[in-house]
Amino acid sequence: MEFKKLSIIIPVFNEERTLPILVSAVEKLDLPLEKEIIFVDDFSSDGSRNILSGYGNRHKVIFLDKNQGKGAAVKRGFEAATGDIVLIQDADLEYDPRDYRDLIKPIMNGEADVIYGSRFLKSGLHNKIVYKHGYLFSRVLNWMSNILSGVRLTDMYTCYKVFSKDAINKIYPHIKSKKFGIDPELTAWIGKINLRVVEVPVSYTGRTYEEGKKINWKDGLAAIWHIIRFNIFTRK
Repeated sequence: MEFKKLSIIIPVFNEERTLPILVSAVEKLDLPLEKEIIFVDDFSSDGSRNILSGYGNRHKVIFLDKNQGKGAAVKRGFEAATGDIVLIQDADLEYDPRDYRDLIKPIMNGEADVIYGSRFLKSGLHNKIVYKHGYLFSRVLNWMSNILSGVRLTDMYTCYKVFSKDAINKIYPHIKSKKFGIDPELTAWIGKINLRVVEVPVSYTGRTYEEGKKINWKDGLAAIWHIIRFNIFTRK
């Protein structure tokens, strides 16, 4: 299969501080594929919507009419994507778009249907983990997901998830998550549909709550239910 276009889905919620920097980084990337950048604003209450309005003449910009959560924004982005490969990019600056080349390579080479960019693979990268307790809890959640989904990963909660368009077409009809349950749900469907998934090491610089980090302990507890729900109580 010939790959011509990469769709980059960027869910946005109150990211006025980081948006211009991220957009500049993505736009200037030199890639072997045409780039289709899709912003999905989840009813931001800061200046994000005004910033995004300025991108509408060169990128796809979708404004949700109420706050629904990351899962709803990602699903809406999947609907709008026309690329042969689809990549999810958070609107903060924790992840580096310069990793795109490595992330899309296994799909372009026919080696995988899905790529996860792992923050934890041994790669010589000096990744910054801000909250150690959050890191340890994410490892427990990752272990639960691995057992229940059968998909062996080191970093299920990574932002960087990359899919062939065919993989998206198989997963999309099943997606129910509107919030942060999207990560275990996508992983569960990868296992149920038996898609080929590989991990690629990526760079990562975690941010603090003061800098805009949004996941909290309530989301962590909900994650346990999401992993159980989508792997045990959801059927094809």
